[in-house]
Amino acid sequence: MGLTKTGLFTKKQNEMANLAKALAHPARIAILQEILKTDSCICGALVNDLGLAQATISQHLKELKAVGLIHGTIEGTSICYCINPKVWNLCKQLFADFFKDIQLSNNCC
Repeated sequence: MGLTKTGLFTKKQNEMANLAKALAHPARIAILQEILKTDSCICGALVNDLGLAQATISQHLKELKAVGLIHGTIEGTSICYCINPKVWNLCKQLFADFFKDIQLSNNCC
């Protein structure tokens, strides 16, 4: 979606779309699950835990960080990542509200 088209949608719609895009890759879901499971900052363990190349992990971390789902701190020569609670809770709330407000009928084809 071009940058000029995002103005057609609400702030909430754009936020949800950006978060959904960041979540729309199984490697990113796995990364988030590992970080959540560890319940602390993760540095280099993701490469061993997920079996993906360092460059691949770095690219996925960059996407997750860009939407704010994770943040990193520099520890020596490594960047350690953890969940950003503010954005995580926003994501949960946006999607909960979205699904809560939808009432499906059985009249569909």
